[in-house]
Order: sequence, then structure tokens, then C-alpha cells
Amino acid sequence: MGQAAALHRMTAEEFLAWDEHETIRREFVRGEVFAMAGAEEAHVTATGNIYTALRAHLKGTPCRTFMVDMKLRVEAADCFFYPDVFVTCSELDRAEPKIKRDPLLVVEVLSPSTAGYDRGAKFADYRLLPNLREFLLVDPASRRCDLYRRGDDGLWVLHPFERGQTLQLRSVGLELPAATLWEDVPEISG
Repeated sequence: MGQAAALHRMTAEEFLAWDEHETIRREFVRGEVFAMAGAEEAHVTATGNIYTALRAHLKGTPCRTFMVDMKLRVEAADCFFYPDVFVTCSELDRAEPKIKRDPLLVVEVLSPSTAGYDRGAKFADYRLLPNLREFLLVDPASRRCDLYRRGDDGLWVLHPFERGQTLQLRSVGLELPAATLWEDVPEISG
């Protein structure tokens, strides 16, 4: 998560009215507003690869893939997020051009400054989305992915994918080979 903006606490409605005229992306978390920092090449390239693969795979279906600049509302947590990538097949989401509310897949590409938040508090908020089936964490540094899948019993189960393995996204019926996921993504040293 980025740095807290120097603003008073807002309601969701106040945030949307204020944010309409802003040029910087900000996330809204229970009344607080956080500026989104820029990303490094590995993050941006991995995000683009996932978006491109999902968009091509879902072409001709009612599902839509979004990346980076589309707001996702999590009502139950009183949050607005900008996931790196997400997919919604919801008829209600197709009718709303600025905010989506009903994803079945959310993807966050990790960076050192956000990894803990993405794995913890943000995932806890995402789990409140009633129709979310999978939450994918992509780590460009290790070239591994942690896929959390909600079972029929409502429990979230971790499905780790190691370096070189094909990613299985059941929520959208896509197998994403490692070569596609990591294409042109620079190795991160350190």
C-alpha cells in the first residue's frame, strides 16, 4: 500500500466525488486514502503478461479482464482497490463503467513494499467478496506464485506454483505456462 494522503477521514461517497477529479490513483480503506506508488519493470511486465493471456483467453465470453486503473469496490470492507489484474463475468459489472464489484479472480503482483499488505490485510478484505473464487499472488523476485482458491465449503486453500510450473486458474479455465507468465520479465537480483 502507498503512503497515507494528508486528508481527513472520508466516507466512500466523499472519496468517489473527490477522486473523480484526481490524476493520481489512490486506494480507499475504511475512510483513509492511500496514494499508489509506481512500479518497477518486472512488476509491470508480469502484470501485462497476465492481463494479455486472460484477455485473449476470455475473448468472446461475457467475462472482462481489467488491470491497474479499474476500481474494485469491496463493500463489506468499505474499500476501493486497484488490483493489478482482475476478471469479472458479472452482468452488473458490465453495466457499470467506472467501478466493478463482483470479480471471480483477483491478481496482485508483489513488490517488496506491498507484499506483506497484499498477503495479509488486503487478502482479508478481498475474501469478503462473495463470488471471488481465486486470489493469485505473483512474485517476480522468486518467480513463484501463491494461488488461493475458495472451496465449495468456503475455505481458502493455498495452491503454490514453483518456478517453471504451469499456473492453473480454474476460475477462468486457463492454464498459464511459466514461459508466458515470465516472458520479458527481467530477473530481480538480491
